[in-house]
Amino acid sequence: MKGMPNMGQIMKQAQQFQSKMAKLQEELGEKTVEASAGGGMVSVVVNGRQEILSIEIEQEVIDPEDREMLQDLVMAAVNDGLSRARDMMNEGMGALTKGMNIPGMQGLL
Repeated sequence: MKGMPNMGQIMKQAQQFQSKMAKLQEELGEKTVEASAGGGMVSVVVNGRQEILSIEIEQEVIDPEDREMLQDLVMAAVNDGLSRARDMMNEGMGALTKGMNIPGMQGLL
């Protein structure tokens, strides 16, 4: 079985990867993204753990007669923020797994 890594090497690589993954998740969890809707009338801040940290709503868009518009703007801003947080996480994970040579995993990461 020449050229095949031994089980000890594979386990060591897996532990190193797990450690790097945990560190990356912690770092990304502290980063934030901002998204808005309605030309900035509603904005949200989301962290890498996909937690909504804040929602800002401009006074002009608060109309008791048009609740649905405000609901739509909040939903659009939140969804955009969550999408941006996922993209940030995926980008970080992609950088972590780039160039990894795990037997049997080529093309899957």
